[in-house]
Amino acid sequence: MTTAIGAAALPELVLKTTPPRAPRHLLLRPRLSLDEEQFRDRQVVVVQAPPGFGKTSLLAQWRREILARGAAVAWMSVDEHTDPQRLLQSLVQAVRSGCGRPTFGRILVEGAGASASELEGVTAWLAEVAQTSLDLVLMVDEAERLPDASFTLLSYLLHNAPPNLRLVIAARSGFDREVADLCSYGYCVLLGAESLRFRLDETLNLVRNRFGTKVDADTCARIHEIIEGWPLGLQLALAALERGGDPRLVVDALSARAGNQQDQLLGGLLAKLAPEDAAFLTRISVVDMLHPDLCGALTGVADPAGRMARLMRDIPIFAVGDDSEWCRLHTLARDALRARLAELPAVEQADVHTRAMRWLEDRGMLEEAARHALAAGNREVAFDLAEQCLYDAALQGHVGMVLDWVELLPQAELDRRPRLRLAAAWVLALSERHDAAERLVAGILEGADIDVGLRYECALIGSGAAYYADDPDRCIALFEPWVDAPPAREPRLLQMHANRLSVLAILRGDPALARRHQQQVPRGEYGIAYAYSARWGEFITGLSYLWEGQVRLVEEVLCPALAHADEALGRRHPLSCMLAALLAAAAYERDRVDEAAALLANRLDVLERTGTPETALLAYRTAARVAAAQGAEHRALDLLETLFAIGAARAMPRLCIVSLAEQTRMHAGRFRSETCRALAQRIDDLLVREEGKHGPVWQRMVELQRTMAHANAAIAAQDWRTAREALERAAPFAEGLKLGRAHIENMALRAWVLDRSSEHGRELLREAMDLAHTYGLARVFVDAHPAIADWARSLSVDEAGYPEPGRSIAVARVLRPATSTPPRDAAGPRAIPSMVLTPKEREVLELLARNLSNKEVAQAMGVGEETVKWHLKNLFGKLDAANRKHVVRRAQLLGLLEGVD
Repeated sequence: MTTAIGAAALPELVLKTTPPRAPRHLLLRPRLSLDEEQFRDRQVVVVQAPPGFGKTSLLAQWRREILARGAAVAWMSVDEHTDPQRLLQSLVQAVRSGCGRPTFGRILVEGAGASASELEGVTAWLAEVAQTSLDLVLMVDEAERLPDASFTLLSYLLHNAPPNLRLVIAARSGFDREVADLCSYGYCVLLGAESLRFRLDETLNLVRNRFGTKVDADTCARIHEIIEGWPLGLQLALAALERGGDPRLVVDALSARAGNQQDQLLGGLLAKLAPEDAAFLTRISVVDMLHPDLCGALTGVADPAGRMARLMRDIPIFAVGDDSEWCRLHTLARDALRARLAELPAVEQADVHTRAMRWLEDRGMLEEAARHALAAGNREVAFDLAEQCLYDAALQGHVGMVLDWVELLPQAELDRRPRLRLAAAWVLALSERHDAAERLVAGILEGADIDVGLRYECALIGSGAAYYADDPDRCIALFEPWVDAPPAREPRLLQMHANRLSVLAILRGDPALARRHQQQVPRGEYGIAYAYSARWGEFITGLSYLWEGQVRLVEEVLCPALAHADEALGRRHPLSCMLAALLAAAAYERDRVDEAAALLANRLDVLERTGTPETALLAYRTAARVAAAQGAEHRALDLLETLFAIGAARAMPRLCIVSLAEQTRMHAGRFRSETCRALAQRIDDLLVREEGKHGPVWQRMVELQRTMAHANAAIAAQDWRTAREALERAAPFAEGLKLGRAHIENMALRAWVLDRSSEHGRELLREAMDLAHTYGLARVFVDAHPAIADWARSLSVDEAGYPEPGRSIAVARVLRPATSTPPRDAAGPRAIPSMVLTPKEREVLELLARNLSNKEVAQAMGVGEETVKWHLKNLFGKLDAANRKHVVRRAQLLGLLEGVD
């Protein structure tokens, strides 16, 4: 080495080894905590992702965690000027600054080590770290900027770290190959871009921390879907929210396809591009998924792979898949670039679409090719390609894609293309346009050559349309001739057949039989279409458990199912939304109200259009109950009125009846007798108008709602005899349909009404409490009537020998004893536990931060002033500070002191 580090470090070294200030709204991400299993006992952690993925913020979170555990942290930010000599200087200064060891490395830089090679210097640095008592973590940020020689030294350090040294590296690229051997032996964990993407709950937490209740859960979910979990995209969106007024209007502008708002957000990034790079990105934005060869075909550049690799490294607008040549542009960037593409001459745009169409068609990507053919004006080619792929797309669950094509296809094209007509019938049946599906099926069945397989498929479509029309009796009748066996034995049809049998079993009140049908389907890997049918099987299994009130089992089945559906189909896919509706109902019953709200966020509109009647009903009812639990009764009533409007618009009177019955229950909890009486009368009037239009299955479902509404109206009027009679009439309907939660609620209400009538209802309530505990129903008594929850609490207290299994979480919170030790006041200055400072030094630091004099510090600690001066001297040395105020500021800067204004 030719230059030694003197007593006073170079200013640039001090800056490079000073950790950046943590953002004001830094989101702590528990799933990425160093305490998580994936990071435990890993000596090296590498965070590798493109720019804009929050690598430095994550390192800031980890630094706080490490300091809180008492370990020391040395920080280094490196760049292209960090040659081997400067790297070694930085390593020494990082330990000195971050660990309060001003003499660390003195022999290395001033003695014999000063003339050694850089490799020997790094070895000496490692040896001195090994000999210290430090439990040390070295963090290196922007490591990809290191020159090759310094990169080699850092790699040597990674592979030769002593046991008391842990290394955390953040880089854009290049380290996956360098640490492959360490990962193989379990010494290293590599965190990629997909792991760094924000999940919905993290987006919700960050937005709420920044804006409070100004931004609702639906708006948060829309922001999350627009930015696709991209951390930089979220920061840009939040900046737009701060500049804008109404959050909903700002998000509407972000989600618009015009590109103006996107161009404003990303203008700084795109403006820095060279003209040839801007033209390249503009042309490739025409496609959704990018491949180097496809980009070459679109642009004609000589080395598309090299250019894409450089752009991915330099600008944070790409979403890169793991171990794949395919990638895509982030939605915000893509829409901004497409707005620029739309400004090109029409001939040039048509040329780009034609190039895309040819490349995609050659590789069998027919639907994408069809869209580009249509955009290029080749309608006949587009319709031919669509006919080849849309039927399979419908069976694979690409509902939105096929519905878009249904809107584009003229009726004449549907009439002359039977395969397109069948695809359209499938997707229309599973939406609010079920009547159009039935007309298409009728047209197909009028054909001359209809084999048994096609008739069976039409029966599946027709009964599905009836199910979506909330006509269970017609659904059963249409499929009844095919119940015994499907005409073919292929796995996809067997799964679809089992799904339909399971639905019929649930409608008849036999959810256990529904699960039995699912268990009898042969399992295996049979392709994408089978996978989509199998996801429907998971949905039906979850529905059968929710039907019975077994919410613990609902979560067990549907939590992984929803995660897989969100990943494979998208968060706003109809099936994902339906799974979320069931899971939200279960989460609410388990008293996880915020989780239920997050599951439903920005999904109600999808369920309204393309969800089954049962899931639309469940989603709106759960959302209303969540709002009521959060103290927003006006919002709850508004949601229920929306449910009534949906039922009226879609000619589904059962949804209207459920809305009115739920409103009756809410008002009964506040003894609003006149309002309840009017609501119950509206239900009676509605059923008079529907008389004779529905079969026995539908009648049985709505009769339960009607009798429960009359029972609640009687409770509101405190007419206990009438309430008891209504509840006794309702009980057989709940039991016959196997509606477990409704049965328990009915039991609890009957017990309470008996008690109000001076009769013995305690044993009945205890049985209901025991069942509720078994099923995991934590809110059933609070929702049935607030007075029942109070009674259950008093019963648990009075009967000390009773094990209290049925109390809701809300009741348990009431009974939970207050802690005898008040929580520590976190408002004042607090020194973070760390190996850098001793406990006494931390105590002195906290008192200094309160502006106490030496004498006052001594009195507070019960020591002499000389002792205080000794501790101050040590603090000045460890923190490289000149005075008392400087000590406090340095401690703040290093993350050793919190709570100081």
